[in-house]
Amino acid sequence: QILRAPASAMMSRSYTNLLDLAEGNFAALGPAGGGARRRSGSFGMKRMSRVMTVPGTLSELDGEDESEPAATNSVASDVPSSVSGERLLVVSNQLPILARRRPDGRGWSFSWDDDSLLLQLRDGIPDEMEVLFVGGVRADIPLAEQDEVSQALYDRFRCVAVFLPESLHDRFYHSFCKRQLWPLFHYMLPFASSASGRFDRGSWEAYVLANKFFFEKVVEVINPEDDYVWVHDYHLMALPTFLRRRFNRLRIGFFLHSPFPSSEIYRTLPVREEILKALLNCDLIGFHTFDYARHFLSCCSRMLGIEYQSKRGYIGLEYFGRTVGIKIMPVGIHMDQLQAVLCLPDRQWRVSELQQQFEGKTVLLGVDDMDIFKGINLKLLAFENMLRTHPKWQGRAVLVQIAKPVRGKGKDLEAIEAEIRESYNRINGEFGRSGYSPVVFIDRDVSSVEKSAYYTIAECVVVTAVRDGMNLTPYEYIVCRQGTPRSESSSEVTGPKKSMLVVSEFIGCSPSLSGAIRVNPWNVEATAEAMNEAISMSDQEKQLRHEKHYRYVSTHDVAYWSKSFIQDLERACKDHFRRTCWGIGLGFGFRVVALDPHFTKLNMDSIVMAYERSESRAIFLDYDGTLVPQTSINKTPSAEVLRIINTLCSDERNIVFIVSGRGRDKLGEWFSSCPKLGIAAEHGYFLRWSRDEEWQTCAQASDFGWMEMAEPVMNLYTESTDGSYIETKESALVWHHQDADPGFGSSQAKEMLDHLESVLANEPVSVKSGQFIVEVKPQGVSKGVIAEKILISMKERGKQADFVLCIGDDRSDEDMFENIADIIKRGMVAPKTPLFACTVGQKPSKAKFYLDDTFEVATMLSALAEATDPEPMTGYTDELATSMSSIDIG
Repeated sequence: QILRAPASAMMSRSYTNLLDLAEGNFAALGPAGGGARRRSGSFGMKRMSRVMTVPGTLSELDGEDESEPAATNSVASDVPSSVSGERLLVVSNQLPILARRRPDGRGWSFSWDDDSLLLQLRDGIPDEMEVLFVGGVRADIPLAEQDEVSQALYDRFRCVAVFLPESLHDRFYHSFCKRQLWPLFHYMLPFASSASGRFDRGSWEAYVLANKFFFEKVVEVINPEDDYVWVHDYHLMALPTFLRRRFNRLRIGFFLHSPFPSSEIYRTLPVREEILKALLNCDLIGFHTFDYARHFLSCCSRMLGIEYQSKRGYIGLEYFGRTVGIKIMPVGIHMDQLQAVLCLPDRQWRVSELQQQFEGKTVLLGVDDMDIFKGINLKLLAFENMLRTHPKWQGRAVLVQIAKPVRGKGKDLEAIEAEIRESYNRINGEFGRSGYSPVVFIDRDVSSVEKSAYYTIAECVVVTAVRDGMNLTPYEYIVCRQGTPRSESSSEVTGPKKSMLVVSEFIGCSPSLSGAIRVNPWNVEATAEAMNEAISMSDQEKQLRHEKHYRYVSTHDVAYWSKSFIQDLERACKDHFRRTCWGIGLGFGFRVVALDPHFTKLNMDSIVMAYERSESRAIFLDYDGTLVPQTSINKTPSAEVLRIINTLCSDERNIVFIVSGRGRDKLGEWFSSCPKLGIAAEHGYFLRWSRDEEWQTCAQASDFGWMEMAEPVMNLYTESTDGSYIETKESALVWHHQDADPGFGSSQAKEMLDHLESVLANEPVSVKSGQFIVEVKPQGVSKGVIAEKILISMKERGKQADFVLCIGDDRSDEDMFENIADIIKRGMVAPKTPLFACTVGQKPSKAKFYLDDTFEVATMLSALAEATDPEPMTGYTDELATSMSSIDIG
């Protein structure tokens, strides 16, 4: 018998750890989210043993509860399902299930919710792919009945129920989702402290904890190697981080069904970066429109510094070696279900009844939920304006407004309802007469049959929402006006099928309805004219627009949407099991780094052993980001770095070079205490072998007349781009825009690149863009080229290198890594020479090794210094310098 702690006791323990959770200290909560809470609802199935699915141990990073030793040695989970093959787990705030208490009060009856989008999306899923649903139940199930209900839902419907304690659900759903996220995503900011939506840290903690409850239920049923997970909507935006931490190769998709606000709105959210990083743990993120996707991409650029790329029609974000796909696809309607409603006998007499009721009238129809963003009152004001400016419609035009009641209440909604009542009463009072009410307001639940009848008799549907994620009302209207091929009853609209739409430009379906009249609902006069235009249009024009819309709606239904999303998710995940992945970071900073299987951390013992066995060594060191941190304000080398470099240079078997993009004067000043150190400045344009040697120019270019052509162009962009500046080097010009507006700076950089390439097309220079820079420099100058020339010079003097170490951290160092990759085949170094191309930081690179940061670089170099046998120097370096000057290096 399993003893259960009271709900109050369980929650008190959980809430004591909420701060750990919201701050990102997930491990403090233990694997069950609160330590004291037992897992329940395991569906009575035997728990299978854990299996290792990927290299590495993520639990070493997050400190799983030691009470579950198996968990600390694996990144997999319990897999209570024996079903083999691919499955799709659809995770949402609510299951597509209707729950009703039985009349006798003893138990529950459940049925599918046929109107649920989640249920309808199954039509686009391959037949061989099983679909499981994970979500909450839309009923208050007592704690004592939850296990039984869980088992019944899983056995009969393949639904995994998530039960949140009442207090947690209230803070998660009502406080954070509905009062903070939902208004913000609909462009509503809480300017007054009394307004709903003001950020509350406790509600955010509840949101994170609720997402962890969903995560635990997913873990109970998932097979991480075979399953796909599709997470839906803004209620579960933290879930991908929990999933990715546990299964770093899991295939995760996310679709946002609400708008995503512009960066200027979204950036006001105190947990803005946490949510963005959580979503970037997905493989594919879906939006209804390009506007919503563009806003998300802009937020990633401005707040995380991540730029997107478009390739062959696909948009992707490069995020630590993983490509996060962006999917733009508006959802559709369920054609079969709607057409089944059109064939019901009950609908035919309702259509006949409405035709008699509105005989001789032109009906405009609005179908909206009663909420503050649907713009119902703006619609009424526009209709009033139309009647006043176009008197011919008085007595002829009727606006039927169906306003579906909502369960929630609030001061804002009550004010809107009062305003709507005042408006339609005023309109009916001014323009109504016996037998004619210009506004028919229906504020009750309307069945799908009755709604389809209103669609059928309406000449025009008007949608004036000021912000809406999608809104399928226009789609449903178009299908109802088309009717069905089988329906030839007298109640159907006879003759050619026609329809008209007046839609707000702020709703998700607007871009897909090119034949609709789009309006700014805030402009009441323009909306009134659009209504008049719509019902005054010729029948032929209405027919053409209807046909165009019906072709789109009938082919882009909900099955098309889900099929397209799953196909793109499969494409985005096709390389999951071919690449080596590491999980790094804590809390919402957690991310998976996907790298080449041969990319490994540089082993200290291995490099020291190879160093000790070698007789002629070449060591190339980048400076910024390698010997000193990129974020450091003081860029002067530390005394420890200078000591290590002098020790390495003291061995006559070593040739040590600083290879940097910095100017020669500054590098010469900083390393003046290192007499035997070689320096390659400005990416190798200037070179000297030791402090006492003269600087050599390692390129043929001596005419810098191109600078006079390039500098005016750069000045033009600098003047118009606040925060940018030009760095003038002896051999190059660099335009920096890291302090400029991210979007504008990036756009200006692309324009400048094209402009400079055009102006300098006949000059011996190369124009390249990098991270926040555009650089113009002589052709043939790169760190890779200078590294090759140094190795060639060593070989020609009979000191062919048998040990090569090359360390750097940025894009310019990739030239070195690429060039030394095949130097053994090209005979530049001795056969079987150990090559240590090493980048700083775990990121995609042409290097074969990595070190995490500058501290590890210093530790490794210190280990080499300790293994160094300093001896009196001979004339070896001088001979190499002479050799170098005699080589044709143009």
